[in-house]
Amino acid sequence: MTTQRIFCIGRNYAEHVRELGNEEGDPVIFMKPATCLVTRETKELVLPADGDLDYETELVVEIGKTGRALNEAEAPSFIRALGVGFDLTRRVLQKELLSRGLPWERCKAFDHSAPLGELTSFDPAADDLKRLRFSGYVNGELRQSGDTSQMIFPIARLIVEISRDWTLLPGDLIYTGTPKGIGRLHDGDILSAMDHRGKLCSWTIRAAL
Repeated sequence: MTTQRIFCIGRNYAEHVRELGNEEGDPVIFMKPATCLVTRETKELVLPADGDLDYETELVVEIGKTGRALNEAEAPSFIRALGVGFDLTRRVLQKELLSRGLPWERCKAFDHSAPLGELTSFDPAADDLKRLRFSGYVNGELRQSGDTSQMIFPIARLIVEISRDWTLLPGDLIYTGTPKGIGRLHDGDILSAMDHRGKLCSWTIRAAL
């Protein structure tokens, strides 16, 4: 299934909102182009030349049909699969852009900024969207532990919110926000994520040539 769009959600975990000194509010929705996507088959991620790269571990939803979810009750019917990935962010550049009131595509939507692990078919009987755990690691050390029960805006709500402005398409991905514990990546680091089924995926960070 071809991905055409990557929807990303900001400020969806209260403790992450606080660690960045932000305030809670309506869902923050932004997009990355499909060129940001990096599958688990690509084993290396290139560090920007200035070394400015943070990890944000996120549960990822794949959309399976065309349409708009009118309410939260029907939202799960749009889900084809679930997985885990990273919203890689150039944090120093992000702060600069935000301080000047400028768009943040350069710090969020650069090539290969959306690594994605294996997607697993969504099973409504087994996958409780409000109680899915996932985690992120750097060099084997646990850095982030997330649970969808901690979300400010649950997955079903996010699907409805996105549907207000966009018709959902098969292959669309939703990166649903990151819990606390974000941090910096360096040359040689091993970045790993574990999904709600216990599947692990990893990438090696390499310095730009």
